[in-house]
Amino acid sequence: MGANYECPSYKRVAPQECGELSEKVVSLNRVAKVVKGGRRFSFSALVVVGDAHGHVGYGLGKANEVPDAIRKATEAAKKKLVQIPLVGRTIPFEVVGSYGSARVFMKPASNGTGVIAGSAVRSMLERVGVHDILTKCFGSRNPHNLLAATINGLLQLEAPEEIAQRRTKQLSDLHGKRFKQVTEVRA
Repeated sequence: MGANYECPSYKRVAPQECGELSEKVVSLNRVAKVVKGGRRFSFSALVVVGDAHGHVGYGLGKANEVPDAIRKATEAAKKKLVQIPLVGRTIPFEVVGSYGSARVFMKPASNGTGVIAGSAVRSMLERVGVHDILTKCFGSRNPHNLLAATINGLLQLEAPEEIAQRRTKQLSDLHGKRFKQVTEVRA
């Protein structure tokens, strides 16, 4: 069980490389299986883990007891930690993440704005370490799909220095609204 998101190997991070990881239970679901003698109940937990310094992962755990489901989900999330580039307290540029029918639009915001997001997306962004961002969810509101769409969007982000180096330009030469905030934060 667990989160199945594709990630380039250079963005993967081992739990030992991160700071102190904090976890947040996003969703806890009771599942009933009808059998001959009645119902059998089990639980599934969706957990987000991060260190608030650009490392985050999420996982799904299933068990007959709630603590076991949360523990399994946390272990799955720690196996899927990824590195996300941040610029100050926000993300470098606008991005749209998608998974299934869920789409999450994320836009950098100025200092003091806060995290404007729904509960599932908010829990992931707070674990990454983003403090100022605007988001909007389209399509599915399922927390599983929203977390997958959010991580898909965050994995599309690149540091402005990497983009400038790839284009063989200076950071100040990058024009457009997309990098306007980056140069202001860096100055």
